[in-house]
Amino acid sequence: MNEAQKLIQQITEGIQDKKGKNIVIADLTKIDDTICNYFVICQGNSPSQVTAIVESVRDFARKGAHVKPFAIDGLRNAEWVAMDYSDVLVHVFLPEARNFYNLETLWADAQLTQIPDLD
Repeated sequence: MNEAQKLIQQITEGIQDKKGKNIVIADLTKIDDTICNYFVICQGNSPSQVTAIVESVRDFARKGAHVKPFAIDGLRNAEWVAMDYSDVLVHVFLPEARNFYNLETLWADAQLTQIPDLD
């Protein structure tokens, strides 16, 4: 398992720890001129859950992969928070914002992996 995959595993666990839903991992490694190699996209039901997911991802990534985000943007209204881990960008949405921006369809060539919800 390479470092990006290890980080993605920790990010996924951090999302699941706070009951984040509809996790999708977009592999962009075979696409030219992308800003990163992977997107991890998920959603929370409220701004407070989105914030909790972001905090959890930060903790899991730090403890499990020894990585801190370079930047976190969007916490003020917590409708769409982006976390920049260089090779991996994490997007935590409210459902309406996720449907509106529909990041999964932006890169038609990306390989998408759905992570089943933990219920």
